[in-house]
Amino acid sequence: MKLRVEQISMALGLIGISTLLIFARYGERDDVGQKEDFKDNYSIYSLPIPEHLDFAGEEVPLDDPQVVEAFDRELLVNTYWQSQTLLFIKRSARHFPTIEKILKENGVPVDFKYLPLVESGLTPIVSPAGAVGFWQIMESTGKQYGLEIDREVDERYHVEKATRVACAYLKEAYAEFGSWTLAAASYNMGISGLKKQMERQRENSYYALNLNPETARYVYRLLAVKEILEDPEQYGFHVRAKDRYLPQETFTVKVDSSISHVAYLNEKYGINYRILKYYNPWLRMENLPNPQSKVYEFVIPKKASNTQDQPFDPPVTQPAAEQSNN
Repeated sequence: MKLRVEQISMALGLIGISTLLIFARYGERDDVGQKEDFKDNYSIYSLPIPEHLDFAGEEVPLDDPQVVEAFDRELLVNTYWQSQTLLFIKRSARHFPTIEKILKENGVPVDFKYLPLVESGLTPIVSPAGAVGFWQIMESTGKQYGLEIDREVDERYHVEKATRVACAYLKEAYAEFGSWTLAAASYNMGISGLKKQMERQRENSYYALNLNPETARYVYRLLAVKEILEDPEQYGFHVRAKDRYLPQETFTVKVDSSISHVAYLNEKYGINYRILKYYNPWLRMENLPNPQSKVYEFVIPKKASNTQDQPFDPPVTQPAAEQSNN
């Protein structure tokens, strides 16, 4: 017991001495010393511009100083906004495989996988203008390309279907402009808006156009995010494989009937409402009327359920959660 008391006293003594040393070094520094410590211990670096840049195989004119400066701005912003870019890297591991597959199937360059990162950070957000989901699709655009958007269902939140709509739009824009870079810019300001500016300015290159501030930065943001995510460690991002947000194993449940409350699904497959919504964000309400007997596919995580081989049949009785509230 005596030895332990002595050990504790010695440890407290060392802590006290360390505290005094730290205070002596930093607590009473004059302004000159403070500036010296800051200079010696904190560094921010300017970043070298790559010798070559392209988007979707189209060269970026790095011989233009204004182009270089515009790219440099976005490279610095995305390199030193570390938390955001770190989340970009982590989320991309989960969603890029799905997005890349659909882009390739639709003949759209794989570089467009960076577009939903710039648009939404791969999160199901709603913009002030009402654009929704990873690809930030407006309601009118979604309906134009065949998405179901109503009170109970909003397929703009459906990653696969929204990606296919984005592909259709981008291919239409490419057919109009003959340039994937201009197609990307039009995703921000619209085909007609970009076409009007091109005609007014008599220019056919994104890099030569004088555009509104958001669209003027848009492609450079894509280029910067692409540059960093293709080689994160070069820009100081060290992300272990186990720290990335990886896809989870899932199975699909097809439903062609009405559901008075999704608690039926939750009880059947051993999940809760939060999990159901995470994997099926297109479902906007707790019920699904489905008067046309349309087939909906619900994604269920395998780890949460031991009943993945069982089809869903709406029960005659109410789920226990509802019964207990009646």
